[in-house]
Amino acid sequence: MSGSVKEINIRNVKAWTGDLPVESGAVNQIRNIAGLPIVAGHVAIMPDVHLGKGATVGSVIPTKAAIIPSAVGVDIGCGMVAVKLNLNASDLPDNLSAIRARIERDVPVGFSFHKTPTTMSHSGGLAASRLNREIDDLRAGFERLAIRTRLGRLDEGRVWRQVGTLGGGNHFIEICLDECQAVWLMLHSGSRNVGKTIGECAIHVAREIAHGLNRSLPDLDLAWLDEGTPEFYEYVSALSWAQNYAATNREVMLTLVMTAVSKALKRPIDGAETAVNCHHNYASLEEHFGDRVWITRKGAVSARAGELGIIPGSMGAKSFIVRGKGNADSYSSCSHGAGRTMSRGAAKRQFSLDDLAVQTAGVECRKDAGVIDEIPAAYKNIDDVMTAQSDLVDIVHTLKQVLCVKG
Repeated sequence: MSGSVKEINIRNVKAWTGDLPVESGAVNQIRNIAGLPIVAGHVAIMPDVHLGKGATVGSVIPTKAAIIPSAVGVDIGCGMVAVKLNLNASDLPDNLSAIRARIERDVPVGFSFHKTPTTMSHSGGLAASRLNREIDDLRAGFERLAIRTRLGRLDEGRVWRQVGTLGGGNHFIEICLDECQAVWLMLHSGSRNVGKTIGECAIHVAREIAHGLNRSLPDLDLAWLDEGTPEFYEYVSALSWAQNYAATNREVMLTLVMTAVSKALKRPIDGAETAVNCHHNYASLEEHFGDRVWITRKGAVSARAGELGIIPGSMGAKSFIVRGKGNADSYSSCSHGAGRTMSRGAAKRQFSLDDLAVQTAGVECRKDAGVIDEIPAAYKNIDDVMTAQSDLVDIVHTLKQVLCVKG
């Protein structure tokens, strides 16, 4: 079935779900979102759609003069970065365990972070100098954030020690091979604890405002902040800052991973193409259908005509570098991945370590109980997801993972 716009029996919704199932909980969430008075046009649903907290993951939500903090979520600016290296598959050893160990040693994962605030070595040349300037800009911007008065106790040292760290959950670092056997680095991460703190604060403030104004909401998590209020501008400033923090975090981490791979291979490596760095949990002010609206992409990627993006599959599956087609009805968006078919708890109950080993065969990665909730079968088939959105993006490169580091 070719990708096509599909109504899913909800007024004011257009979906690219093809023949993929959408669970009833997600359908109810979509209905609740589409019925909000601040929604400015139809809600666009991506093929990786699934139940989320407050708003549905895989949704693109246009709002007029308002933003829903829980729709952006607490991992503000979460997204992907990928770069093709000047390496081919033949340059990699048969056993990749030493490379994985080196990456895991040099890039903190899970709740870990660097021992000292992150700075890039001056031996890294112009790229390192640029990243250091970006970190300095983030520091200066953080001092100016008005929302800080609402954040309570925040370990500011941790904010800067988490630059260049992965986090946990579905965040990952991967080495992949494309259709020509070229080597790619790809990683998935966001704004770490500081983004979480900002997101949770804004969600709480929006709920308090909704309660004080007696707003009738189908779900309190869909409370919004109104343009023109101090709370709105505090959040928008912090949102922009956290999105920049997330992008810089990915760039720093990519540099650290490239250095780790270089040391493990005992040879210099470099990017053969410009890195693609894209958010998939964020909001931006954009023009669509002749109107300026806030577009919140919760688990969705910008796919303007000619724009490059990244759509990863589950660990052990394929991933894609894509070029956007600028489809107006999708607000120039596409999916951010495969999308879960079951909760993490359900995956842990249903699958065994033997299942995990079979489904990640040929991939150098953890195969223990701590990552069984990320087993490929807990996600939708990435080929079906790509077919459902064939009118949103063109595939530029198809990547296959050979190494995966999970948080």
